[in-house]
Amino acid sequence: MRADPGEMVPKRLAFTMFALMFLCVALVAYAKENDVPKVGVLVEAPIVDQLEIVVTGDRVGVYTVHDTDGNLLVTSSDHLAGFIGVIGRVIERDRKVSGVTGNPSMMVVRRDNGNISIIDDSVGLTVELIGYGKDNVAAFAKLLD
Repeated sequence: MRADPGEMVPKRLAFTMFALMFLCVALVAYAKENDVPKVGVLVEAPIVDQLEIVVTGDRVGVYTVHDTDGNLLVTSSDHLAGFIGVIGRVIERDRKVSGVTGNPSMMVVRRDNGNISIIDDSVGLTVELIGYGKDNVAAFAKLLD
């Protein structure tokens, strides 16, 4: 199959892309119209353990985690704790966009099914730590142990 010299995208490829797009829209419309049950949707299991924490960052990007009494629990510069800095930046950005002032506490929770979650009620954010790798999840799971 050769494309015309002045053709940037072959017509056959463009047709295939649009056909795939219309097929996806048709499948979604069918599922919505016929109330097809959702699959692959995370079910939030009951909370069995929780810890209220305060996460703060500094100018160089090191994030620290304290309990509500002010005791230092971990910093993102500790061994295998860099993911705490990643989540700290996400929370910080979400709060800035939402206009949250100050640094309210958030919760690290262990659910009945073993999942670890971070719940920030100040912006209504829940981060289920699944699919991030065991070392990253362990950085927060250690806080509950």
